[in-house]
Amino acid sequence: MTDHIRQKLQQEIEVLEHELQHELPAELKKAVAMGDLSENAEYHMAKQRQEFVRARLGQMKRRMAELSLVNMANIPKDRAAIGSTLKVHDLTKDEKIDYKLVTSEESDVSKGLISTTSPIGRALLNKREGDVVEVVTPAGKRELEILKLTTIHDEA
Repeated sequence: MTDHIRQKLQQEIEVLEHELQHELPAELKKAVAMGDLSENAEYHMAKQRQEFVRARLGQMKRRMAELSLVNMANIPKDRAAIGSTLKVHDLTKDEKIDYKLVTSEESDVSKGLISTTSPIGRALLNKREGDVVEVVTPAGKRELEILKLTTIHDEA
């Protein structure tokens, strides 16, 4: 996991924790002071936000833990995996495209950064140069031939 992604996740966790521990309790206290809680929209909105922040914080911490488990030694040196750069020939559209397989947090299709959890990313995982993969995308079925593969180990 890149330091950039680790920092981004950590920053979001810190913002959520601050909101949960400081801002939301103040909002709830203010709403309670207004009286009747059964018809108090501010109170209900603050409680809903509190539930959402708790859930999101749990997701972020789990994601951080998952990404921390990535072991470079387990990433293949001869097949497409996270961090790999691929030059592919889209046989369906007859065009060449460069993709880099990244985490969902780094994904940016316009820059060719494809998440390993996306349909194209999943189809390319564990493939080698010369392999042809068929992938079903929202735009339809595509055939991609891997022309060149550079793994994260080659770039290091």
